[in-house]
Amino acid sequence: MKTSFARKRKKPHPAKLASRLPRRAKPPTQTSVAWIRELATPYLKGYSPVAASEPGLQGFWFIADDAASKRHGEDNPSRREGKSDESLGFFVGYLLDGAAEYSFLKPEPPECVVFAWVSPAGSSLHERLAKQPGSLVRRVFEYIRWLTHRPPRFVFHEAEAAAMARHTSMAAWPPEKRKHFSRNFFIETLAWLVRSGLVRKLKEEAQQVTATRNS
Repeated sequence: MKTSFARKRKKPHPAKLASRLPRRAKPPTQTSVAWIRELATPYLKGYSPVAASEPGLQGFWFIADDAASKRHGEDNPSRREGKSDESLGFFVGYLLDGAAEYSFLKPEPPECVVFAWVSPAGSSLHERLAKQPGSLVRRVFEYIRWLTHRPPRFVFHEAEAAAMARHTSMAAWPPEKRKHFSRNFFIETLAWLVRSGLVRKLKEEAQQVTATRNS
């Protein structure tokens, strides 16, 4: 009479077991976004890149005033106060959880974001360049909004330092494609900003601010 033996199931190796688990998308880290500076610099010639370090925001500030970039260091130049801290430029990077200051954008983190800022909000500089009817940033927004017919489209917030922005959620993007897709988003957005003339005109405005400050 043959005796049957229960076949023992071999336990999977921990490494194999871990490989079967669904992967959680890792948010971009500061070390992984250094490529953004190299990508954006040719579009934002004459702007000084400064790494962002505040919670919820990863990427680079591109400041139109060299002196301002030295004063700000890694601070957020779009929320400085006082006439001596007036500055303007662009931000290129990622908006993550914890960036309560940008809740007016109604983001769905993690997001790619590019915005033009005039700081500080409520200053005479911001009033002249962003808030007033017919102001530079408002005019460019109206033009670029007409130019870009498909989403994500540019948005305008006259009361904010980050007055004109374009952003899109990465939540539905495959994690392995996020860098590639966000790279395309940044290139497309920056190309439109150059075409609109805002990159050149904000730099010219910054030069006027510097000249006035030094006179």
